[in-house]
Amino acid sequence: MSDSKLAGQFFDAAIGLLERVRDEESGAIAAAGAAIADTVAAGGRLFAFGAGHSSLAAQDVVYRAGGLALMNLLAVPGTLGVDVMPATLGSALERVDGLASAVLDAGPARAGDLLVIISLSGRNALPVEMAQNARALGLTVVGVTSVAYTKGTRSRHASGGSLRDHCDIVLDSKIAIGDAELRTEGVDAPFAPASTVVTSALMQAMMAAAAEELVARGIEPPLLRSGNVDGGHEWNGRVMSEYGDRIFYRH
Repeated sequence: MSDSKLAGQFFDAAIGLLERVRDEESGAIAAAGAAIADTVAAGGRLFAFGAGHSSLAAQDVVYRAGGLALMNLLAVPGTLGVDVMPATLGSALERVDGLASAVLDAGPARAGDLLVIISLSGRNALPVEMAQNARALGLTVVGVTSVAYTKGTRSRHASGGSLRDHCDIVLDSKIAIGDAELRTEGVDAPFAPASTVVTSALMQAMMAAAAEELVARGIEPPLLRSGNVDGGHEWNGRVMSEYGDRIFYRH
């Protein structure tokens, strides 16, 4: 069986996007890492939020081997993924005014914390309102979005603004409108989205920059180890005990 031409083209497209964000977003990644380090050093807490498929990149940095133990998922019920029934409900909830305010008011986030908001389009009411209200509460807000979407689509928020208009730091994923990298004869719709690959890479690069910044300040990054390596369970137990008041996925 010969190799798939389209599979190779997808890898090429994804690698090209990764190279772009590495080269063009290095300053923003470093700034986000420094902001995370500032928050950790000051005793603050870290949160990540994304709706729909954007939630995958948020979940990817929460309670995982090699990740910062202090990163918590800010969950909005009904928006975390395709486990919602019907799956289309999650998309509908992203457009509901007032939902982000209710979640922030009821949740643990407070002034001095940091929130990473992931939204590919950045146009729906939920991420825009989340950013607005989080900053009003005194949180530092990092947005991970596609500037191409922001420039090429109309906001669905009452303010007319997008996610990137309400963030302290913005990381551009460079994903084109439509989030599909391939076209081929005989297929009417574009396919093979790369946003999850690129956005997850941006998140992990941000975490790496934060770890580097903490070490430069003489602070050991509170990292988790794999529970499937010898000593990993004991290591994680110590980290979680030390930072228990800043970890919310255990209770």
